[in-house]
Amino acid sequence: MRYQQDREVLAVIGALLDPQVGRIAVRLPRNVGESAVAAWERDEPGEAGEESRAERELRGDAAELALIGLAVTSRGVWEGDEVVVDLEVGQIAAALRTAE
Repeated sequence: MRYQQDREVLAVIGALLDPQVGRIAVRLPRNVGESAVAAWERDEPGEAGEESRAERELRGDAAELALIGLAVTSRGVWEGDEVVVDLEVGQIAAALRTAE
């Protein structure tokens, strides 16, 4: 199928770009940074169990937020009403995709 071939080419592009890009410093409002940290610190009881595709995607987005919270916790610098944190390009891409 053509789409599968397109996906494979996209994966090759990703593999080529990965060593060329690193973290990017971003500024987030304090309340957004605190929400990300809260997602990281939250305990999730049990396993996910049977999920629909939409539920799996929603859980994946929540996991991305939690990883941003980890980044804020481990390397974020609070400056007044903002936090400055270096995020991985993939984390930024996940947030941008979710915002669409």
